[in-house]
Amino acid sequence: MVRTLVAGLDGSPESRAAAEWAAREAELRGLPLKIVHVWEPVPDPLAQAPLLGAETQQHWSERIPREAGEGLRRRHPGVDVTVEQVTGTPSDALVDAAKDAELLVLGSRGLSGVGGFLVGSVGLSVVAHAELPVVLVRAGEQAADETSPVSAAPYRPVVLGLDAGAPSDTVIEFAFAEAARRDTGLRVVYGWNLPPYYAYGFALDAGLHEELSLQETDTLTEALRPWRQKHPGTEVVLEPRVGSAADHLVDTSREASLVVIGRRIRRGAFGAHIGPVAHGVLHHSTAPVAVVAHD
Repeated sequence: MVRTLVAGLDGSPESRAAAEWAAREAELRGLPLKIVHVWEPVPDPLAQAPLLGAETQQHWSERIPREAGEGLRRRHPGVDVTVEQVTGTPSDALVDAAKDAELLVLGSRGLSGVGGFLVGSVGLSVVAHAELPVVLVRAGEQAADETSPVSAAPYRPVVLGLDAGAPSDTVIEFAFAEAARRDTGLRVVYGWNLPPYYAYGFALDAGLHEELSLQETDTLTEALRPWRQKHPGTEVVLEPRVGSAADHLVDTSREASLVVIGRRIRRGAFGAHIGPVAHGVLHHSTAPVAVVAHD
């Protein structure tokens, strides 16, 4: 089986930014990149309309992915770039095209003046159903956004959001590997909430606050130990935060090259979905977000 990265392309600025990010990632991993363009068949009545003639259909179905592939090859001569065109529903076709890939990269529209993602239905559906890591990249993402302006490290840190109560080995391993590839540090952000009775007006003394924070830190320190031993050159900073984990991750994303979060795979009667933390981070992070599915 050939290891590869896959990027979805529909011609939009956000999908072009995602393809560019995927090419840089493929370079870091030493893997080929496959650009997938999904063509949704046009209903017969629309296909016969003057505005959707043969030239327009050819432009979208052939010219855009071909030119995107040529541009990526010029800018990233060390990456083997191929272009594949498939037909069907975008979310289903992308998941199927990437079923044997290491990573699937998609675009998300940036919210001008707000600084965040506007994740469309295709992106959310892919994230909810794909069992491989999915990275969402905002429109306008540039290589310079990932570099560190103040540190000797070539890249900004990788940020890892973890559930201190149930840290996933799969998510931790992915984040450490990404930090090691970038030769940068790893910031581990985890939120914890106060005991319920503090919500009713009881004051929290400084000593108890510190004790609760240390308990969470000790749990994560032990969970991270095997990967710190595997990647001794990666500087790890633990950052316990009280309150919403999503809010803290969004704040930290402003200084990150990549934010890594997990999504538990659910195959029950209610179908696949993403949790509230992942949902909040996907919509508002200013850095690319990798969602890593895990059991």
